[in-house]
Amino acid sequence: MLEDKAPNKTSLSELGEFGLIRHLTETFKIGQKSTVKGVGDDAAILDHKGQKTLVTTDLLVEGIHFNLAYMPLKHLGYKAVMANLSDIYAMNGTATQITVSIAVSNRFTLEALEELYAGIQLACETYKVDLVGGDTSSSQTGLLLSITAIGTAKEEELAYRSGAKENDLLVVTGDLGAAYLGLQVLERERQVFEVNPNAQPDLEAYTYLVERQLKPEARKDIAPLLRELKVKPTSMIDISDGLSSEVIHLCKSSDLGCNVYEDKLPLDPQVISTSEEFQMDSTVVALNGGEDYELLFTVAQTDFEKIKGNPNFSIIGHMTPKNDGIHLVTRAHQKMELTAQGWDALLKKQ
Repeated sequence: MLEDKAPNKTSLSELGEFGLIRHLTETFKIGQKSTVKGVGDDAAILDHKGQKTLVTTDLLVEGIHFNLAYMPLKHLGYKAVMANLSDIYAMNGTATQITVSIAVSNRFTLEALEELYAGIQLACETYKVDLVGGDTSSSQTGLLLSITAIGTAKEEELAYRSGAKENDLLVVTGDLGAAYLGLQVLERERQVFEVNPNAQPDLEAYTYLVERQLKPEARKDIAPLLRELKVKPTSMIDISDGLSSEVIHLCKSSDLGCNVYEDKLPLDPQVISTSEEFQMDSTVVALNGGEDYELLFTVAQTDFEKIKGNPNFSIIGHMTPKNDGIHLVTRAHQKMELTAQGWDALLKKQ
């Protein structure tokens, strides 16, 4: 876990907008050769020398995407970067730069924003991306955080959602459902605290789940691993909104159907035990939880020998003709239509 400092309280008005940006970004170092000019001018200058440029943006809103009752600001900064880098990696690309824009209400002090940016900086250093710009503004509704990630890929290595072919294997990295259950654990502890502020949360049995929720890691390792294995994904997407939603995105983009096999879904033992504790079905959790930031991709069946047995990958199904539909094949060998019940920021609040 990330450690947070005991805060002092300095009003943001003491620095002003440009002084605040300068203060928060002065310790960030430039490491990418493609970064010609970073923070400090009217625009960043990047030179990717012939490679395709990838750009993605996420907006995170307090009360919709995160709850500061249990999300430390340092963790929030780190996680926000991960959410964006994951989209670059889902294109089979390499992330190189980010920009960060924030809007804050007057309840946030300078020290609070230093914690937020400490998490952003740790993510930049760990994943070797440069902070090259952004903006700050005031807000009447708490904290808003918008990050844009920039990356590169060779044209022949790009992976789109639309490239899957009939009979391709459906593959997922890592394991599923832990981040969602981590959120359930934290929400339960928050409710206990509201009833009894003297209650001390005991999270020892849920360490993996809570870390997957508060400090996820984007799968930077997968693109180079696939290149090393000489495997070119035919399609790819990251798992931010739940496996079922992402499977449906791939199917619709590729104009195909799919069979996903329940007994092939990768589940951590903590996911299984905590699902039972919360009286949830672990399969439902894996399909609909979201925020795992794993990668879901398809490969040709001829690549099976290259990826089978690799601990990073689980083959969970295969693509079918469109008219066959999108199904979950249960352990009892029954076919159930797969529906998207994952995260939708316009419909649900945490």
